[in-house]
Amino acid sequence: MEEDDIYTKDGTVDYKGNPANKKKTGTWRACPYIIGNEGCERLAYYGMSTNLVLYFKHRLNQHSAVATKNNQNWGGTCYLTPLIGAFLADSYLGRYWTIACFSIIYIIGLTLLALSASVHGIRPRCYAEDNCNPTKTQSAMTFLSLYLIALGTGGIKPCVSSYGADQFDDTDEKEKKHKSSFFNWFYFSINIGALIAASVLVWVQDNVNWGWGFGIPAIAMAVALCFFFSGTRLYRNQKPGGSAITRLCQVMVASVKKYNVAVPADKSLLYETADAESNIKGSRKIDHSNDLSFFDKAAVETQTDQVKGSVNPWRLCTVTQVEELKAIIRLLPIWASGIIFSTVYSQMGNLFVLQGERMDTRVGHSNFHIPPASLSIFDTLSVIFWVPVYDRIIVPVTRKFTGHKHGLTQLQRMGIGLFISIFAMVAAAVLEHERLKMIKRHNYYELKEVPMTIFWQVPQYFLIGCAEVFTFIGQLEFFYEQAPDAMRSFCSALSLTTVALGSYLSSLLVTIVTSVTAKDGKPGWIPDKINYGHIDYFFWLLAALSVLNLGVYILIAKWYTYKKAVGTLSVN
Repeated sequence: MEEDDIYTKDGTVDYKGNPANKKKTGTWRACPYIIGNEGCERLAYYGMSTNLVLYFKHRLNQHSAVATKNNQNWGGTCYLTPLIGAFLADSYLGRYWTIACFSIIYIIGLTLLALSASVHGIRPRCYAEDNCNPTKTQSAMTFLSLYLIALGTGGIKPCVSSYGADQFDDTDEKEKKHKSSFFNWFYFSINIGALIAASVLVWVQDNVNWGWGFGIPAIAMAVALCFFFSGTRLYRNQKPGGSAITRLCQVMVASVKKYNVAVPADKSLLYETADAESNIKGSRKIDHSNDLSFFDKAAVETQTDQVKGSVNPWRLCTVTQVEELKAIIRLLPIWASGIIFSTVYSQMGNLFVLQGERMDTRVGHSNFHIPPASLSIFDTLSVIFWVPVYDRIIVPVTRKFTGHKHGLTQLQRMGIGLFISIFAMVAAAVLEHERLKMIKRHNYYELKEVPMTIFWQVPQYFLIGCAEVFTFIGQLEFFYEQAPDAMRSFCSALSLTTVALGSYLSSLLVTIVTSVTAKDGKPGWIPDKINYGHIDYFFWLLAALSVLNLGVYILIAKWYTYKKAVGTLSVN
């Protein structure tokens, strides 16, 4: 019995493929390498992406609306490619090798981007600061590099947070209680990387050159990979469970084939393996749930379900397999509610930067000018402030009132973040309204920098940072916990796609708003010269959508049924 307690019971193995020893692998002894890897990778990502909209505008000679759309489309793609990485990780490669392979693609993309901004003949030819004339080949080189980066990050984003959480045995209550804390500190490391990117690297890009501004992220990503490989002997690894898409399709096909078969009132009659473990590699059994009962038909045994003594998986599925599909379907409404939040979040890299560019960027009365994109440092500082406050103060205090082990449920945590995000848009709209009033009063329309300090943007950044701690971290933990064991990378990727769709929705809204408002010689809400525009109206639009989204979310959260995993896993 004592020997059994030495090994994990969630099916994890060590780097040699042997059962993972609790005393030698995983927990906080392995997590520093994963957290260090994430910090460096995020430094690389934010280091090259934070200021990207200005690179498009000033070096690739794109109009404000075009630069904004290209930036949001690329950013959106970075959050769609995780579906590819997640599929490979859950089905075939496992999280360790997926992270390793895609990191190499990532480094190649970053290196090409640095070369495209620094090597003569490849970089755009510039005659003055805002007077560049890139060729189609030079622009294509930039976008090739960027979309290689998007592919590379697709194998890392969905796997790293899940891989870190894998280091804590789900069947061990002592280890499991540290998992929520891991997600908090994991997100903390993301923002340490973002802090350095928004302060140091944006300054390098604006004041030294873009070659170094993109080259340093490439070096940071190489360091991230070294961090990751350094912890190899300490990691616990979940075995890939085969194609999750095939399993989900089997349940849907079997349910449709048996649409006229009645589901028995006694749910213990539904088909499940007799063993203590499920027949899905790397997955515990999942308890039957009463909702979405149509799919239970796939687990009702009939005489035609077996072929030559073996079960036909396209006609008969286990309860666990059915519950996998149900778990994904239940997650979808929660997932959809994150899209509007991500639209609000995406403004930091777009309209907030364009707004700040037309404000007084001096620090005090000095001659030092802060790059507009560097204001995102206050979003980062907000996260760095709120993560320990949440982990050390909010959780213990709310635990006394709610009795919940994490203080707030994950759904409550996400809802609070959605509420806070409304005020971020209100703050941005009010600031822009006051800025435009000053322009109109003093006829500052052609002035490059309105005499209103850029630091008035701090509240909107700080509020978004606070909302992130509640919504994004809650989302990370929620999608990991509620995911079927063999689909955790996929569900992490699913949560990340809200950022992609948020970027695409923002891009779509910009397109619609521009086409509707820029008519009959009018500049519209988002013109190239935003002093003539009304981006405050756009911020009010997002605030209104956020209020509507919060109302829908509250209804969805009341309906949600939590997953119940049963049993343990051994390693054969």
